[in-house]
Amino acid sequence: MRVTLRVIAGPQTGRVFTFEQHETFMIGRSEDSHFCLPQDRYFSRHHCILEIAPPQCFLRDLGSTNGTFVNGIRVETCYLKSRDRIQGGETVLEVEVSADPEVQPISSQPGLRTTTVPSLITIQCLNCGMPSEAEVSRPDAKMTYLCDDCREKLKQNPQPIPNYQMIRILGQGGMGSVMLARSIRDGRPVAIKTLLPEVAVSEQSLKRFMREIEVAASLKHPHIVSYIEHGTHNGIVYLVTEFVGGMDASKLAKHRGGRLTYQEVVKIIEQTLSALDFAHSLGFVHRDIKEQNILVEGNYPSYNAKLTDFGLAKSFKQTGMSGVTMVGDVAGTIAYMPPEQVRDFKEVRPPSDIYAAGMTAYSLLTGAHALDISPRAGIAETVKAIFEKPIIPIAQRNLDVPIRVASVIETAIAKQVELRWRSAGEMRDALLRAMN
Repeated sequence: MRVTLRVIAGPQTGRVFTFEQHETFMIGRSEDSHFCLPQDRYFSRHHCILEIAPPQCFLRDLGSTNGTFVNGIRVETCYLKSRDRIQGGETVLEVEVSADPEVQPISSQPGLRTTTVPSLITIQCLNCGMPSEAEVSRPDAKMTYLCDDCREKLKQNPQPIPNYQMIRILGQGGMGSVMLARSIRDGRPVAIKTLLPEVAVSEQSLKRFMREIEVAASLKHPHIVSYIEHGTHNGIVYLVTEFVGGMDASKLAKHRGGRLTYQEVVKIIEQTLSALDFAHSLGFVHRDIKEQNILVEGNYPSYNAKLTDFGLAKSFKQTGMSGVTMVGDVAGTIAYMPPEQVRDFKEVRPPSDIYAAGMTAYSLLTGAHALDISPRAGIAETVKAIFEKPIIPIAQRNLDVPIRVASVIETAIAKQVELRWRSAGEMRDALLRAMN
């Protein structure tokens, strides 16, 4: 499946943008926009952003001054379909959703552009059997699907996984649930994450997701949660990992009134950076560093921090299991992303992890976010702040943090990639030197 945007009016008429996998696309007058319109004075610097996960296409206005219009109606958010027209100022883009090029028919007239309309098929929920419809590239496509009601029920009451005795739910997130379980074979405690596709997913995408998980499972490091096995059961993907006692860094901070001492934070973050430095050297990027993904066991000064969900967010998005993610209230997650990651979900590199590690450290030190946004900021406000608002210095929020420690963390969260630490290892060394 592919989504194409064609500029049919305005200063850049004739330009074409094509998307075949999960990507973001920003429109505005700013130079860091994918579609930069400096000549169109009615556009704001960061006017609107599209998230595209073919065949889905979702638009969000970023609080623009003159508004974003779809088919002549001003919108804040909107799912887009073929032939919809997006307008801001003098510029108009037309949306086209089409099937994969390899299944398009051969035209009998040379030079005639042909497109194939996606097939609409009936699918059934794996859990309750309720029918629904999905757009697919070909009418014989086989899809895995869970309806919204069953997805919520399975989050609350996850299905048992063969060969494991379920004990209790440890947590719930956007992708599914995490359970504490015991291996029937050897009795050891494990954590089982069940992943629930948010949209209909093809068998091919499901297999690709499993392959990517296998690759991530090869990471072996003292500060990375180790995988044990993974598979599918009744159409639901599950991952079995080692069980880490204690709690995640977010809960640890909440138990301390909202923030930790700088000594504790440095201990947790330097171990996290050690894991990142190792993974980056092998070509892996985490993409979703935040307090909830750092598990901490033991007591200070003997904390043992472990990163979990390595590469999971990337695989979940790019294999199409997530659909579009900027629909719901995920501003808290987006707030940890650097500008380049918001601009491009697809191409994320190690500097993005360094930025997110700095944002995590900042939050653990201050109990607040580094950007000047309200605690209940929505996605539009958060995205605009990532690009346009400065970072609030740590000293304004916690005077107990030594200047040298604060400086290391503030360098990590520079908006420009070239101003950050060159590697996770370099940041870790600087952090340890600052403590001495």
